Amino acid sequence: MPTNQDLSKVPENLNLSHELNKKTHHFFVFLEIYALEGGIQSYVKDIFRGYQEFKHRFRAEVLLLRDSPDCLNPFESENLKFHYFKTFSSQLARFNLALALLKLLLQKRPQHVFCGHINLAVMIKTFCQPLGIPYTVLTYGKEVWKPLTIKERQALTSAAEIWTISRYSRDRLCAANSLDPNTIKILPCAIDEDKFTPGPKPPELVDKYGLNNTKVLLTVARLWSGDIYKGVDVTIRALPQITQVFPEVKYLVIGRGDDQPRLAQLAQDLGVSDRIVFAGFVPTEQLIAHYRLADAYIMPSQEGFGIVYLEAMASGVPVLSGDDDGSADPLLDGKLGWRVPHRNPDAVAKACIEILQGNDQRCDGEWLRKQAIAVFGMNAFQERLQQLLLSSDQ
Repeated sequence: MPTNQDLSKVPENLNLSHELNKKTHHFFVFLEIYALEGGIQSYVKDIFRGYQEFKHRFRAEVLLLRDSPDCLNPFESENLKFHYFKTFSSQLARFNLALALLKLLLQKRPQHVFCGHINLAVMIKTFCQPLGIPYTVLTYGKEVWKPLTIKERQALTSAAEIWTISRYSRDRLCAANSLDPNTIKILPCAIDEDKFTPGPKPPELVDKYGLNNTKVLLTVARLWSGDIYKGVDVTIRALPQITQVFPEVKYLVIGRGDDQPRLAQLAQDLGVSDRIVFAGFVPTEQLIAHYRLADAYIMPSQEGFGIVYLEAMASGVPVLSGDDDGSADPLLDGKLGWRVPHRNPDAVAKACIEILQGNDQRCDGEWLRKQAIAVFGMNAFQERLQQLLLSSDQ
């Protein structure tokens, strides 16, 4: 438990009197955006990237539980002020965040508070409700697909709004927690079309991974034993059929985790270990070049949305997903890619062969990129975000 001395401490970088004469429209409270890399963190960064475009209209304070002030944060700006609470004790960090949030709420009285994770929702409700400050809870995927605690459900039902990223995630949330789907608003993930672009296969990576004169299937995913839903094992099981038509095919798997030994053993048992390259972890900034290696992006998964599909499509790479998850949204219900039963190796093999044959419009990289950007590019995301922000302040 924090000591009395601890309780008197507020992080030095938090100046509670900071520009009190200027109106603060919104508070954002998130777990982190830099301490971990993942879909939620990418989504939050897109929100901040979009919010920066509204600098002449909105101002916000951002509180980050698990990030520290020494992180390189490009979003720090005139209309986005960040406060960091990472410390040696997670309990102390949470206490400091709660204390600072309450003081800021009392001093600045924002128009709206945005809670970035269900794990923070009870705290937000406890502070905002008595003060009459409306709040929105942002949800993403599996963190809300299970029955929540009574207090967490109360935090959701008391919220002015709930946002989520896809129809599938909305439906899973509502089914598990008896919520009305009509009360949920959707802000889908976005793709940075200036970052993910088509291009030739980088020769240095072709040589590094031994991909000369091959057709390349690509998956970018965590290889954790708790995340087998990503479908890497299903794609490996599909390889024997694919190699009958395309014997030169190779499967490049980017990601790391404790499930890799099982996957490697599976490939060996099936006689396709020479067709698979486990590339390990690749930093986000290097993923752009790795997407350009691919002739097809393959992930028969169960995603809340699947930002990787957008990254691949913006890179001009055709995609395959599962047919019972949030990927229905980025793939526009199959208009932009192949959707197959996510645990069916035969279906995956058939679709992979079709993609590698390249006779379908969905294999046209230029067309695919244009379609994906029109719906999920940053301009479209900013327009949706602005509409939601304006509606939340009414």
